[in-house]
Amino acid sequence: MDNEVKQTKKRVYCAAYCRKSIEERADETFGSIENQHESILSFIANHKHEGWVALSERYDDNGFTGSNINRPSLQKLINDIKEGKVNMVVVYKLDRLSRSLVDFVQILKFFEEHDVAFASITQPIDTSTSTGKLMLHILSSFAEFERQLISERTKDKMSAARKRGQWTGGWAALGYDLDKENKKLIINKIEAKLIKEIFDLYLKGNSLLKVAKILNDKGYRSKSITIKSGKTFGGKKFGITHIQSMIKNPLYIGKIRYEDQIYEGEQEGIIDEETFKKAQETLKHNRMERKATKNTDCTGLLSHLLHCKACGTFMFHTYTLKNETHKYRYYVCSNAQKRGYVSCPTKSINAQAIEDTTVDCLKRIFSDNHKKNDQKNKQEIEVLLSPIWDTLYPQEKRRILKALVKEVDYSATNKKLVITLNGSDLRLEFDVDFKQVRPLNKWHKEIEIEKEPKARKNLILSHQLQKLFDEGKITSLKQASEWLNMSQSRLDHILTLLLLSPAIQTEILTGNNQTIDLIPEYKIRSLAAQFDWNKQAIIWQNAKEQALS
Repeated sequence: MDNEVKQTKKRVYCAAYCRKSIEERADETFGSIENQHESILSFIANHKHEGWVALSERYDDNGFTGSNINRPSLQKLINDIKEGKVNMVVVYKLDRLSRSLVDFVQILKFFEEHDVAFASITQPIDTSTSTGKLMLHILSSFAEFERQLISERTKDKMSAARKRGQWTGGWAALGYDLDKENKKLIINKIEAKLIKEIFDLYLKGNSLLKVAKILNDKGYRSKSITIKSGKTFGGKKFGITHIQSMIKNPLYIGKIRYEDQIYEGEQEGIIDEETFKKAQETLKHNRMERKATKNTDCTGLLSHLLHCKACGTFMFHTYTLKNETHKYRYYVCSNAQKRGYVSCPTKSINAQAIEDTTVDCLKRIFSDNHKKNDQKNKQEIEVLLSPIWDTLYPQEKRRILKALVKEVDYSATNKKLVITLNGSDLRLEFDVDFKQVRPLNKWHKEIEIEKEPKARKNLILSHQLQKLFDEGKITSLKQASEWLNMSQSRLDHILTLLLLSPAIQTEILTGNNQTIDLIPEYKIRSLAAQFDWNKQAIIWQNAKEQALS
């Protein structure tokens, strides 16, 4: 029996890693690579009964420091681990692997990810045991503390330098060049003239958009930076954000901003303080007069998905108010918003129109059984194609669309809507003309639905689910749970509302909103457990009286 156990014992292939730096004396204990190697082999042999087997491959770094991981044998060991040749790494002492705590923990994490154990023969570290794993977590905590300490010290150092007005790195702003030797900003005379022109144009009554348009028409571009690799950044047309950030930048009056505080800078100013102050007052006045149109309380279904094909930029969701009651939603090309509507053929699109059209196109795509079966997101596809789609909240619809769609492009020039699905580079084109599509804006209705009592919405949902069960469109509670992204226990609670008496259900559906909202859900569910409708009526009446008292 013992022989059978020995024969079936899983082999653990052990790599002996040894290191000795130039600075360490040769006569030190464990100083010799050979002494380390022999000790490790003996240690492995003592664990032969556990299936440990020493690899014949040598991993010796003789004359290399342990302060970093740029060591040939260590890199070879890492590659062999990736190839699955090693099950355990054994060292004579922890610092043979690394003298940096941060590097040491990162290496051990790498071992753990590849299911490789680690042991030190002179210290109580063996990650194949629970005690060794505990020690690893302790070391990880110390490493994290070390990283935070370094980060805090670096931040404090940078903060002190910024408060002294020093330039602490990054690209030089338009109007300045960087004196790399002295690490200071110096004025670029040509660019400084452009900065003065920008402030002058703005103070003459031009809007930010108008200033950007004037500069672009004259052929001006933002500052261009070329890095060592040869890649170039910047050199683009000006937009509203470019102009606004320059007008607000205290750098141009010889100061520097750090954490919302202004400090005296080392650089020479380009604009006098009086001009800068007038520009800030004008900016503040214009901001107060301009009505905010950027959407803040109803994100569009295609936010972060929809692109303007002509400009190659995102289209953001926004709205206008009519009679202070109804919102009319749009997607606006960000290039048109920044550089003027004349710069874009698409400009803006009715949000409801493009959302409904995109959903219809997706249903056409996935209605084909072959394409449907090829997709990974089968649950999301089933919900999209089911009647449940129309009952979902906008947040859940957005989640499903983002799971299915990589991006949506629209071109007003050729009236093409292009959909690219996730996990595919295939671009599916559809002919659309949004000028002919003017659907009723329904967003205000969705807001009104949100105001309905929770018990009412749950009761309506329970009836909708029951209908789908009766029609065979839903065959199990699990299927409904996956469609609605709700737990089965939660759906079970909602479906128990169907056991309420017709009178109570009618009152929940048509009664006073405030009263219904005040009755806790658990009390309404407990009613359903009472099969006598007369007793339900008494408990219901008591619940209403308690809620109003």
